[in-house]
Amino acid sequence: MYEQPLKFFVVFFVVVEPVSLIPLFSGLTSGASARYRRRMAIRAVLMAAVILVLFAVGGAAFLKLMGISLEAFRIFGGLLLFLLSLEMVFARESGTRTSSGELAESKRRADISVFPLAFPFIAGPGALATILLWFGPLHLGAQSGLFGAYLGAVALVLATALVLMLLAEPLMRVIGVTGANVAGRLLGVILGALAVQFVLDGLRAAFGVS
Repeated sequence: MYEQPLKFFVVFFVVVEPVSLIPLFSGLTSGASARYRRRMAIRAVLMAAVILVLFAVGGAAFLKLMGISLEAFRIFGGLLLFLLSLEMVFARESGTRTSSGELAESKRRADISVFPLAFPFIAGPGALATILLWFGPLHLGAQSGLFGAYLGAVALVLATALVLMLLAEPLMRVIGVTGANVAGRLLGVILGALAVQFVLDGLRAAFGVS
C-alpha cells in the first residue's frame, strides 16, 4: 500500500530538487524585503501545484488524444530524467529547466513567481514527465486511493520547496552554494538509476518482454 507512493515521493523529490531552489531563490530575491520573498515563494508553489494537478488529471488523456503511447512517453521521460540527472551530478546549469537567457530575463522581472520559479524550476519538464509517468497508468475511479496518495506526495514535496525558499537566506549562510551542489550530486546519482529503470520498463512493455 505504501511502497508505490513512497517510490513516487522519492522520484518526484529528486526531480524537483528543492535544495537547488535555495541558491536560486536567494539570488533572484537578493536585497528584496521579507514580505516580497514570502509572497513570491507562496505564489510560486501555488502556481506549480495548479500546473502539476492539471497534468496529473488530464495528462494521460492528452497523450491518448495525440496518439502517444504510455510506453513511448515512459522511454522519453526516462531519457529526459537521465539528462537531468547528469546535470545534477556534474552540477551544471540546468538546460532542461531554463536557458541562461531566460534566467537573465527573470532577474529583471518584478514578479518571479510564475517564471522562472513555478515554471520551469519547480514544475519543469522533468517534474511534468514524472507526473505523467506515474499518474498516466492510473484509473481515477478504480484507484482513487493511490491517486490521492500520489497527490499527497506532490503536496509534501511542494511544501518542502516552500519551506526551503522561505528559509533561503539563513540556509545559504550555513550550506552555501557548494553544499547545495553536493546534495544535488547525491540526488542526481539516485535519479540516474531510476531514469534507466524507466527506460528499461518502457522497452519491455513496448516489445512485450516480461
